[in-house]
Amino acid sequence: MSTPPSPSSTPPADRRTLIADTAIGLVAAAGLRGLTHRAVDAAAGLPAGSTSYYFRTRTALIGACYQRLAELDLADVDDGSPSGTALSALPGAAPDREAAAAALAGLLYRWLTVGRARQLARFELSLEAARNPELEADFHRAGQGARSRAAGIVAALGSERPQEAAELLVAWTEGLLYDRLAGALARSRPAPDLAELTAVARRMLAAALADPE
Repeated sequence: MSTPPSPSSTPPADRRTLIADTAIGLVAAAGLRGLTHRAVDAAAGLPAGSTSYYFRTRTALIGACYQRLAELDLADVDDGSPSGTALSALPGAAPDREAAAAALAGLLYRWLTVGRARQLARFELSLEAARNPELEADFHRAGQGARSRAAGIVAALGSERPQEAAELLVAWTEGLLYDRLAGALARSRPAPDLAELTAVARRMLAAALADPE
C-alpha cells in the first residue's frame, strides 16, 4: 500500500482539486506529453508521490481533469455574463432570446479570453477519450452537465424539442470555440469582440429554436 504524502494543512478534497487544476494547466501549456504524475507534483509544489497517491494511474488523473473541467465550466455558466445575466438563471426567469444571446455571448467571450487555456486543455484531453475506452464513461459523465443545462435553457425559450435543440447548441458552441482557439485561422482572427459574439449567439439560438421540419 502506498504511503500517503507528508501531512499538510490542505484537506484531501482540496489536494485533489489542486492536483486536477495543476494537471489541466500542464496540458494547456505542453499538451498531453507534459502530463505526468511527477510533473504535477512539481508544478503544484507537492511532495513527490502525492499525485500518484490520489490518482494511481494516468487514466485516473485524466478522469479527474474531466470532472474538474466540467465543474469549472458550469461555474462559469452560473457566474453571469458582462450583461449581468447568468445562463443558469434563464430557465426560471421567463427569458427572452435577446437576454439569452447576451448571456451566451458573455460566456463565449470569457472562454475565448480569460478561460482560453482551460478550453484548449479540454479539447486536448477530450481527444484522449476517443483513444482510450477506459476514459469513455468519465468523459461522457462530464459532458452531461452542460447538455442538461442547455436543455433547460432552450426549453425555457420555448423549444418543442429541448434535447435536440440543446445538442445542436452545444455542438455549435464547441465548434465556435475550437475554430476561434485552435482552427486554421485562429492566430489571424481579430481579438474576441462581445458585440460580434452576441450577433453570433443570436443566430445560434434562432437556429436551435427553429421549428423542426
